[in-house]
Amino acid sequence: MFKTVLIANRGEIAVRAIRTLKKLGITSVAVYSDSDRYAQHVQDADIAIALEGLKPADTYLSIEKLIQAAQQTGAEAIFPGYGFLSESADFSHACEENNIAFMGPTAEQILEFGLKHRARELAAAANVPMTPGTGLLDSLEEALSAAERIGYPIMLKSTAGGGGIGLTRCDSPQALTEAYESVKRLGEQFFKDAGVFIECFIDQARHVEVQIFGDGKGQVVAFGERDCSLQRRNQKVVEETPAANLPEATRKKLHQAAVELGRSVNYRSAGTVEFIYDAKRDEFYFLEVNTRLQVEHPVTEMVTGLDLIECMLKVAAGDALDWDYLSNIQPQGAAIEVRIYAEDPVKNFQPSPGVLTDVSFPEGIRVDTWVKTGTEISQYFDPMIAKIIVHAEDRATAIEKLKTVLAETRLNGISTNLDYARAIVSDQRFESMQIWTRMLDDFDYSPKVIEVIQAGTLSSIQDYPGRTGYWNIGVPPSGPMDDYAFQLANRIVGNDAKAAGFEFTLVGPSLKFHADTTIALTGASCTAVLDDQLIAFWQPIKVKAGQTLKIGQVASGCRTYLAVRNGLDVPLYLGSRSTFALGNFGGHAGRTLRVGDMIKMVDAELASAELPLAIDEPQALSKDLIPEYSNEWEIAVLYGPHGAPDFFKPEYVEEFFASEWTVHFNSNRLGVRLSGPTPSWARENGGEAGLHPSNVHDCEYAIGAINFTGDFPVILAKDGPSLGGFVCPVTIAKAELWKVGQLKADDKIRFYPITVEQANELERKQIESIRNFATAAKVIETIEPAQDVFTTILAQREQTELSPKTVYRQAGDSYILLEYGENVLDLALRLRVHQLIQMIRAANLAGVLELSPGVRSLQIKYDGLVIAQAELIQQLLKLEEQMGDLSQLKIPSRIVHLPMAFEDSATLGAVERYQESVCAKAPWLPNNEIGR
Repeated sequence: MFKTVLIANRGEIAVRAIRTLKKLGITSVAVYSDSDRYAQHVQDADIAIALEGLKPADTYLSIEKLIQAAQQTGAEAIFPGYGFLSESADFSHACEENNIAFMGPTAEQILEFGLKHRARELAAAANVPMTPGTGLLDSLEEALSAAERIGYPIMLKSTAGGGGIGLTRCDSPQALTEAYESVKRLGEQFFKDAGVFIECFIDQARHVEVQIFGDGKGQVVAFGERDCSLQRRNQKVVEETPAANLPEATRKKLHQAAVELGRSVNYRSAGTVEFIYDAKRDEFYFLEVNTRLQVEHPVTEMVTGLDLIECMLKVAAGDALDWDYLSNIQPQGAAIEVRIYAEDPVKNFQPSPGVLTDVSFPEGIRVDTWVKTGTEISQYFDPMIAKIIVHAEDRATAIEKLKTVLAETRLNGISTNLDYARAIVSDQRFESMQIWTRMLDDFDYSPKVIEVIQAGTLSSIQDYPGRTGYWNIGVPPSGPMDDYAFQLANRIVGNDAKAAGFEFTLVGPSLKFHADTTIALTGASCTAVLDDQLIAFWQPIKVKAGQTLKIGQVASGCRTYLAVRNGLDVPLYLGSRSTFALGNFGGHAGRTLRVGDMIKMVDAELASAELPLAIDEPQALSKDLIPEYSNEWEIAVLYGPHGAPDFFKPEYVEEFFASEWTVHFNSNRLGVRLSGPTPSWARENGGEAGLHPSNVHDCEYAIGAINFTGDFPVILAKDGPSLGGFVCPVTIAKAELWKVGQLKADDKIRFYPITVEQANELERKQIESIRNFATAAKVIETIEPAQDVFTTILAQREQTELSPKTVYRQAGDSYILLEYGENVLDLALRLRVHQLIQMIRAANLAGVLELSPGVRSLQIKYDGLVIAQAELIQQLLKLEEQMGDLSQLKIPSRIVHLPMAFEDSATLGAVERYQESVCAKAPWLPNNEIGR
């Protein structure tokens, strides 16, 4: 046996081959193109050699580079797989000349069977049944004469190559005349051989092939047959063994014919003899020989228990095989394979390169694949990304198993033929084996997708409440900016509250629906046209397959929402389907929509617990509940966490509420910048925290906090930062946050203060209006500004011998910001924060949702409708009393060594920009040598 073998291929066959080599203790050598640098076969191999190039011609088709790689690594054999050079006589010769074993047939066998007219001659000599046909044709006149003799329809074929290239059905002399030069040209272009010939066309033929294996010395066996009739453009889609509805006598004749053909040429290694089977006449005819391992070989392995690559290795190495055993193998059960491609059925199956953002295959079945979550599919290679294979005791059971497996498989981020495959195996004709090679030509497939014709502005997919629970590690919740309109859209179409929907900003997209559904538009009003018909907002609208929805520019407000019945089928990422474009995750492909995207709608027939279906019948929203969107807004806020007199002068707080603020054009999902009066600060600088008085040492931010970065206020929004070092004088009430989602440039805002009790009541009314959306009267009203609420501190503990000063600050109606000690760096305070977190978790306080630590601070997010603010403060004070002496506290720790580059070009560039736009001099500027 060989010690080292090079795999001259990529994708799932390379991964599969490496697995066999590892099992046998053979060193594997992978080769790779530039785009495959991080591919699975490269990671799995013992040795990996770069072929330096992107395209097939420069890499996997370069005989010179492959031979060099084999010589460089001491490989004694090359496994060609399928495709690329697997049927290249020149490659086989090159291996022989360099004393490298070629794991396949001889060069002569590849050459003779590769020319289809010559293969027909060899088959005829071996008494294999042949369809009426011709040898190579010298002229169109000869072709027309032969076709007249054989009888139309006929197949005009290129003698070289495969994959259906140059294969053309002709139903008349005119069709043959039109196709003749084209087929010759394709043969010359792809295979450097313009030879063509004619075969009789068998109507509703099945494609049945026999797996043969030979030792090159006359010993040839058949390992059963496979039915590969389900093809699209002459490319196989579903393969199975044994071939169903095939008389046993015919099956034996097929095997015998294939074996006799193999023996007649002393066939070596794995090969496939392909036949056309006429089920009506129970007759079969020779088609061609594939002198390589076939893509569909796994189904044969499943029913025989063989490893065909291992068999190829042994023959190439001259090792003995137990031919008596191989000759008497009886296939067990039934196996079916489905090929999964990165291609778009909606766009005539064109390749769909890109990044797979979510890949999941069920456990307990065979999947030959090279992809996983995060794999990038290159535009340069065949788009097949996986083969899903099932095995069962009989065909009916295998089909049911396959349906389940396909339903549980998830592939997201790019378009694939997964749903197309699901539809095929669910077709009654497949189940009853009433199939033929052209069945898929007119297969009725209705993909449940929405095609993005025009993307609009910053269009994305969101869900409610978004990605909660990760604020402590800096991951924002995302979710709809106007969660009120978003929730109402889902309610209108009857969806579960967790269903994902669309968010459009300022200018909406054009969307083509490829399946019937029901939709609802809410949020900022704009022109919405379904084909040529204007449609209304705030009510369910039925959409037919093929219709296009065009959404225009908003008249007032900023964001429009579109809900689709049952929701959108995009993967969960950290518990949410919301898009966080800045982080490149969530939603569709981790980004805003682009032209050509195919957004999957939830298929009710494939629903799971992760994709809950609609729960109610669609209903229109009560007219009394339709929000008003304008260019002037009044927004309720709660004072804090940072106010006067500690940070701002009292007169500025009054000015803040008395002023009309203008929305700056530089606003987005991270934050809404405001223009207004310059703040009056109560201190000259931020002390140890920084040179500007807006600086604090650390502060976890609340969604909706108005954050002063220097003198410039920004409303922190759904994609904003979780931790920073700037003050926040007010925080928008939770029930008022939807208004932030509707703010656009030049809108005017006045803020007014309310109490936490008023904020809680406002939230209750909002929840009630969503619950009773179809019948409720208007319940959400602007409430009167609260008086005498200008204190940001809810409670305070003075410093003791065992504990530092503790301040509890109000950060809206959903957050409390706890601060330890003074505004200085003290890592001991971080240990106290850690201990408090453990104690809060152990106490299991009802209503506490998230705990987000800083260095000397802790933000507690809570549900004010479950636990009142005052009650939570009392609970926190009790825990503080119980904390005791922490001087001997021990916590689990670890040391992590990271590379540090103080003078990195990116760092220096950031420093320069900071000096130009924020501050020219500071203790750490213009150089950080002092800090070092």
